[in-house]
Amino acid sequence: MSDDVIRRLIEGTFPDPDGGPDLAVGVRSVVIADSLEGEERDLVAALGLGARLALVSDPTTHEVLGGRIARALSGLAAVDLIKLPQRPHADAGSVEKIRGASVASDALVAVGSGTVNDLCKYAAALDDKPYVVFGTAPSMNGYTSVNAAITVEGHKKSLAARAPRGVFLDLGVLAAAPPRMIRSGLGDSLCRPTAQVDWLLANALRGDPYREAPFVLLAEDETELFATGDALLSGDLEAMRRLARTLVLSGFGMTICGGSMPASQGEHLIGHYVEMRADPAWPFSFHGEQIGVATLTMARLQELMLDGDAPRIVGGDPEEDAVLDHFGPGIGPACWREFAPKRISGNRLGELNQRLTEQWQSLGERIGRCARAAADLHQALSRAGAPSRPEDLRWSQSVYRDAVRHAREIRNRYTFLDLAAQSGRLERFIAAM
Repeated sequence: MSDDVIRRLIEGTFPDPDGGPDLAVGVRSVVIADSLEGEERDLVAALGLGARLALVSDPTTHEVLGGRIARALSGLAAVDLIKLPQRPHADAGSVEKIRGASVASDALVAVGSGTVNDLCKYAAALDDKPYVVFGTAPSMNGYTSVNAAITVEGHKKSLAARAPRGVFLDLGVLAAAPPRMIRSGLGDSLCRPTAQVDWLLANALRGDPYREAPFVLLAEDETELFATGDALLSGDLEAMRRLARTLVLSGFGMTICGGSMPASQGEHLIGHYVEMRADPAWPFSFHGEQIGVATLTMARLQELMLDGDAPRIVGGDPEEDAVLDHFGPGIGPACWREFAPKRISGNRLGELNQRLTEQWQSLGERIGRCARAAADLHQALSRAGAPSRPEDLRWSQSVYRDAVRHAREIRNRYTFLDLAAQSGRLERFIAAM
């Protein structure tokens, strides 16, 4: 069972499906329970975090759970409250605010979900301090990962961070989260197939290292999770347990691989691009809502590309001036540094086309064993009433088309967005969206 998988990963006794040593993670405690009320003090005390703790929350997460945690910890350690603004930004400025307010603290206690957790794990890494997290919503898969999505000078980056000492998820609290945040967690989980397919492509075409381990961890819960999105919204704690385990194990998969590769590929590039370029007047949307929409786009693009013979790379990657002009002087240079290593020209065209021809059939077979049809992924979102189209998030069609066109330029991660563009198929796909 997945609970046993989590336990064995913490103990360092889970066999590596890729043939290496037994898998282990840096997290010392994961507790997923119907209720954690009355246990908070003991859970934290067991980890020996020190005599002074900084509890980080925003107004909503403090009301939902932070106040309860603060009261529970008051007899264990001195507790400094760091209250972030409503809907804090996961940016460098917010990280520095936390670091400045926690100078005297021995450890951080994050109370929240995506943004609060990312800010704390990155601040903890910079200051070489431990941290734990009490989740308030099943909205994303970053609770146990060692990377944080932080915006630096307008450029959304995945930065090396710190694994929590403990992750504590009260299913009653998670089930009471706003429905959009529950749907967000489902959306963030939905990209397993498209991320795995993109990673297999990069492995076959460029020789990028690839591992099966992170996907083996997720296999037990996925089918039932995707089939029961409506139960997540009805307060069903067993359905919520499946989602919570999936989010925890997805984060562990990233930790095992030393990066976000198994859970963040073309669909995340699209989401990050829209977030970087969005009109501030657009309504707020959660990360997982964005990823759910972008995952359907990637699944459809992957199906298009895999239907038939091997595509032929013809080139056509933009030059430096075009990238700088599109993204502007602020983030353009950083985007170019990420994108330049993926550009294909000269002798490499022939080499990669030969590799595509030779490996296309075997690649298709490997992908066929792990992909899920775009229609099935759409149905999983529909069952939960989650957004499935850009317009559901009030995104403009023109910006979304630009995202599909240019998202590959923000990061050195080779996906089907790159292959589609380099084989002349991406523009036709965009035109038919």
